[in-house]
Amino acid sequence: MLHTPSPEVDADESMKRLAWYAQRKPVFTGGNQVTLLRGGKALFPALSECIDHASRSVWLALYMVSPLGQSGSVLQALKRAARRGVHVHLVVDGFGSREAPDELWQELEKAGVKLAIYRPMHRIWGLLDTSQWRRMHMKLCVVDETHAFVGGINLIDDHFDLTHGWSERPRLDYAVQVQGPVITPVLHTIKAVWTRAQFGRDWRDDLSHLMADKHKLKRLKHWVQQARMRLNPREQGKLAHAAALHAPMRSAFVLRDNLRQRRTIEQSALQAIHQARQRIDIVTPYFYPRRALRLALRAAAARGVQVRLLLQGKLDFRIAGLAARVLYGELQQHGVRIFEYQPAFLHAKVLSVDDEWATVGSSNLDPLSMVLNLEANLIIKDRAFVRSLSQALSEDFGHSREILASADSSSRWFTRLRRMFVRQLAKAYLRLAGAAGRY
Repeated sequence: MLHTPSPEVDADESMKRLAWYAQRKPVFTGGNQVTLLRGGKALFPALSECIDHASRSVWLALYMVSPLGQSGSVLQALKRAARRGVHVHLVVDGFGSREAPDELWQELEKAGVKLAIYRPMHRIWGLLDTSQWRRMHMKLCVVDETHAFVGGINLIDDHFDLTHGWSERPRLDYAVQVQGPVITPVLHTIKAVWTRAQFGRDWRDDLSHLMADKHKLKRLKHWVQQARMRLNPREQGKLAHAAALHAPMRSAFVLRDNLRQRRTIEQSALQAIHQARQRIDIVTPYFYPRRALRLALRAAAARGVQVRLLLQGKLDFRIAGLAARVLYGELQQHGVRIFEYQPAFLHAKVLSVDDEWATVGSSNLDPLSMVLNLEANLIIKDRAFVRSLSQALSEDFGHSREILASADSSSRWFTRLRRMFVRQLAKAYLRLAGAAGRY
């Protein structure tokens, strides 16, 4: 399934990659163009067109891949690109893509696609090895270092679900297409994950080797500084035309990893919620956040901010639905409004605050995304983009049912019991997975 690993990448190249995800806080750049894409129906044609025009390279990191339906067009585009000499690298998660046929991987490699599997799953009972519970959940692509795609949409048809099969209505999901300087950290992140999967070397392994060598450590500090300079708009202004600095679409690419950015996505969301003045809209299929985020939502509602959650109405996993619903009463009591999406499965991961701030990506608000998985989001500070996203979300909320608070005391006791069960289950799961600290 996988070809023999080539020699280790150059040390300086490894340090460049490490430098990009060594930034602990979001760093915003101006001069980006970000386009909202709703579902695979919008994403797959845009992605295929970009790949068909690629002349140098295509890099992808995907959690789930299926050749059935619409997503097959992207896989065909990858094969065409590789056959005409474009360097195509694809890393997929071994669990998320476990049901893809071996013939698919063989066809891709035969066409010239360089394939890597992140934490391969040879048997489903491999999950008994708790180290396998940390997955690569990103959905990223960079084409020719000029176009990038970031979001929550897997390479799977909108109407198809691996567990539930085909459905009449498309799954609700979002991604963004990006041009501009924010592409650079997206590219280096995919390269870092691909290297980890291909050579079996973790980011922390790179760091430990560098820390042991004073000369290499000095070079790493140099590359970290260079990365910060290239991402920093002030330094950009010295290198680029002044107009680019003040262009719209200020964006930042943020990660959740197991090195320096364990809580970067979560802290970014918390900061935006604390600063909200009019409106907070959260769309996520899996909702069981830390207490700090729940308190922030409660506090926002208490100061008059309209806080709305859009969660699953049609459940793909019952335990996930139970986990979210045990929190309904607590949030509703403090003014948070909760809606459940009715037409189809909900898979989108979106947070929109006022008309100023939004994020679209792969990260849910649950323990898997916040503590274990590798996740990637794009933050956008741009009024026009946030307003267009708000219009799309208004349509989504319009197809949802608001869940009203229950006044039944017996129901509240039952909810407390279920909440205790979910809390203990989550704690046990995170301990077994080796997650340190409280959640």
